[in-house]
Amino acid sequence: MESNTATPPPPATTPTGEPPADPQAVRRAAWAGLVGTALEQYDFVIYGTASALIFSDLFFPNVSASVGLLASFSTYAVGFAARPLGGLFFSRFGDRLGRKWVLIATLFLMGGSTLAIGLLPTYGTVGILAPILLLICRMAQGFGAGAEQAGGATLLTETAAPGRRGRLSSLVMTGAALGTALGAVAWMLAQQLPDDALMSWGWRVVFASSILVTAAAMIMRRKLHESPVFQELKAQHERPASPVKEVFKHGRKPLLLVILMNFGVSTQSYTYQVFMASYLVSSVGVEKSFVPEVLLIGSLCGGVAAIAFGALSDRLGRRPVCTLILSAMVLLPAPTFIALNSGSEVAIVVAIAVGFILACQGLVGVHMSYFPELFGNRYRYAGVALGREFSSVIGGGVAPLICSALLTAFTGSWIPVAVYMTVVAAVSLITTRITPETLDRDLNTPADATIPRQPV
Repeated sequence: MESNTATPPPPATTPTGEPPADPQAVRRAAWAGLVGTALEQYDFVIYGTASALIFSDLFFPNVSASVGLLASFSTYAVGFAARPLGGLFFSRFGDRLGRKWVLIATLFLMGGSTLAIGLLPTYGTVGILAPILLLICRMAQGFGAGAEQAGGATLLTETAAPGRRGRLSSLVMTGAALGTALGAVAWMLAQQLPDDALMSWGWRVVFASSILVTAAAMIMRRKLHESPVFQELKAQHERPASPVKEVFKHGRKPLLLVILMNFGVSTQSYTYQVFMASYLVSSVGVEKSFVPEVLLIGSLCGGVAAIAFGALSDRLGRRPVCTLILSAMVLLPAPTFIALNSGSEVAIVVAIAVGFILACQGLVGVHMSYFPELFGNRYRYAGVALGREFSSVIGGGVAPLICSALLTAFTGSWIPVAVYMTVVAAVSLITTRITPETLDRDLNTPADATIPRQPV
């Protein structure tokens, strides 16, 4: 039943036809997007780091080191496989009931799943049941994450004023950088423990700590307002009965563009964040304690880069900035591995930091406004969620697994991994060049940005 006290349509509009942005609502949306994504990334980073460093011993101890690492990364990939399912499920409610409802629901699901991982018995206690339970928790974690970043990006893009969408929406990725930094700090503290303590209870404390991030995110989202665009749809009774069906019926072109644009960045992002952590330890021979320190520095650099590139896209346009970053990403993999294999701590830190600046947060920071602007208002949430999460399965979800398999198949050579990273970045670069510019587009229109404008 609709409330009679619902927010009335604003009396004025901006030059694009949208209602003017409420500064208080913008601030709340910015904090909600930042802290919520921090939780998602914190959950994924502590899991990814555990996969690279300890899970093969805890949950897959009866196989060789390389097979155990592959098995560990396989459970990591399952979380990404569950993300499109979460996107399919939650996007229906995001476009019908509102962005806020979904952001709160996914928050609890992700935080609860991460806490449950910290309570799991290991293989030494319950045998084969341990990796099965780990798999179930990882799937629940991915299911919740499947609509989190899409919700934050959509809410912020629809709430921000034209001319500021890139900067404000990029705060979602600043939140991701914050989550990575917190995850790195958590592992740095845990690694101060003796090995026996770390392997018995220390790693559990790392996962249990997610409840603190969950509580902080809930406080931020408690007074969150719906976006003006969704309020207008609600007032006009234009909310679609089945947003997912509408995406596949009317929004196939922008959906495919988002999948391919995100494919390369997702692959490179999680290669830097997860695979290279294990590569530094197993192939380069650095100390395990050095890995979280590198991730911490990289995430801090990436968080600043997200805002910088987002603001730059408000001035130059989304497509030129994305093109610039992707061009660098095509050329980056080989120099990165050369720097890593030098063994120099300075070279390693610089290489990983550049990866975070470009792939992990910088480019995705621009995507946070670019992707929502590509879709019409009736199924925007569903389009962004499905596009990002389908690409995450073929990109970031299997990237550490593919990289580990290539490294094993080619007797430790990094060249096939670098070629793989270059090819996927080239796919996203080509796709970006054929994607329309969306800077300051009217977000109240039901038409996708891929539909040519009719001459006046």
